[in-house]
Amino acid sequence: MSADELRAEIVRLREALIRAEWQIAEMEERADVDSMLDVLNRRGFERELGRALAFVKRYGTPAALMFVDLDGFKSVNDQHGHAAGDALLRAVAGNLVRNLRASDVVGRLGGDEFGAILWNAQPPQAAAKARSLELTVEKVALSYNGATLGCGASAGVVALDPALTPVQMIGAADKAMYTRKRERRG
Repeated sequence: MSADELRAEIVRLREALIRAEWQIAEMEERADVDSMLDVLNRRGFERELGRALAFVKRYGTPAALMFVDLDGFKSVNDQHGHAAGDALLRAVAGNLVRNLRASDVVGRLGGDEFGAILWNAQPPQAAAKARSLELTVEKVALSYNGATLGCGASAGVVALDPALTPVQMIGAADKAMYTRKRERRG
């Protein structure tokens, strides 16, 4: 190979490397996002929660974690099929994102469960936001194949505690959600 051919090959390989790096970055980003709902998946949410806990520890910023479980969602899947359930999940996820601040973080923790990191939120404000979101989720009315689909929500809230891990924080918020679910059922 001549020197010109080698230089051309080096340029080609550098361009191929740049394309490969972009593709890897895109795949890494996709690995953290629920492709159906366009919110973070559990992996991405736990990563962001870890960052939030570190920030709270360093700066003392008040923040809260909300755990939202959909009430009555299983019956939508059972009566109308999983495609209907998926459509309702998309509507609810969009509703949550629209009713939280851009600085807050929303993720799907699994099935019909969502998490939200609420920045600059003391426990009373976070609890009030949780009640507000429960009401907005209940107002979601999705028209699907001639049926109107909807569900309720129970939202538990805990203040971020930097002494806990993300998994422990999610467990604490899940416990708060079950307490709220029992309250709602009377």
